[in-house]
Amino acid sequence: MLIGEVARRSGVSARMLRHYESLGLVRPSGRTGTGYREYSGEDIRRIFHIESLRTLGLSLREIGRALGDPGFQPSALVADLIRQTRERIAVETELLTRLCRIDAAEPAGWEEVLHTVSFLQALGSKSADARQRAALAPVDSVPAPVDALVEAVLSETEPNVAGALRWALARSGGGGTALLAEGLDSPVAAVRQRAVQALAEMPDGEASARLRDALAHPDAVVRGYAALTLGTRGVADTVPTLIDMIVEGRNDTDAADALSVLAGDIATAERIATGVVGRLGHEDTGAPARVRLTQALADIPGPTASRALVELSHDDDRAVALTAAYLRQLRDGS
Repeated sequence: MLIGEVARRSGVSARMLRHYESLGLVRPSGRTGTGYREYSGEDIRRIFHIESLRTLGLSLREIGRALGDPGFQPSALVADLIRQTRERIAVETELLTRLCRIDAAEPAGWEEVLHTVSFLQALGSKSADARQRAALAPVDSVPAPVDALVEAVLSETEPNVAGALRWALARSGGGGTALLAEGLDSPVAAVRQRAVQALAEMPDGEASARLRDALAHPDAVVRGYAALTLGTRGVADTVPTLIDMIVEGRNDTDAADALSVLAGDIATAERIATGVVGRLGHEDTGAPARVRLTQALADIPGPTASRALVELSHDDDRAVALTAAYLRQLRDGS
């Protein structure tokens, strides 16, 4: 078969076939009497092999090595191609993400495009100082891409930078609450904690709704942050979680402070006192937890808390009894 017919049947141009021949990839098995290249069936099969390998991303040099070495192991080459492809996809994905973020900022000109690019580069810097400066930079006419800020908040491990990023996200005015809520479902505990911390600092009402949902989260740390935030905002549904925190000794002082805020409402104060008394009498509540619960009654007004302190001042646990007696004196003003 002559080169023109091979080109038509294989889809490989005559020029490319000559290039393959110059590289030694495929050589026509014969020549016609007038000197034209003549390809055999085996030659054509080799051409199709070359084209198949090209679709996998192999260079012509790699193809030549694969076809010319009888002992060649394709598994090693395929594994290397997988690695290269993943690296290329990662680079392209990062570029696509950056372009989408620039597009979302709706830049009016190249100056704004460059500003956004500079901001994104600073957020991704290995320097903590650079990341913090980017977060604390004054807001100008170009809004910061909210999804980039959320991503930075959820991945930041440096405490000072993390605080600056949460502040920047809270003042961005562009939402981000839904993205932070997705972070609550992360398999990584540290990411879940960063997400709930950021939600606690968000000013919008949607963030409060997300925090209410987080009161039922399986992660105790997430529940705790949500309860502390909502408790100081007067959300009475946080009472059970706050009492749990006192029993478990997790941010128990902050939890007691939040209960004291909630106790400003008489009905809620009685609910708190009833819950605390119930946990005091639970057989699984250890001695240290009983002392903490007794201390928590200090700022809870109402008859239930007062009666509880009277009874606790005669408790068999001396530490509990002394604590309750001291708190009674404070309440009585004596």
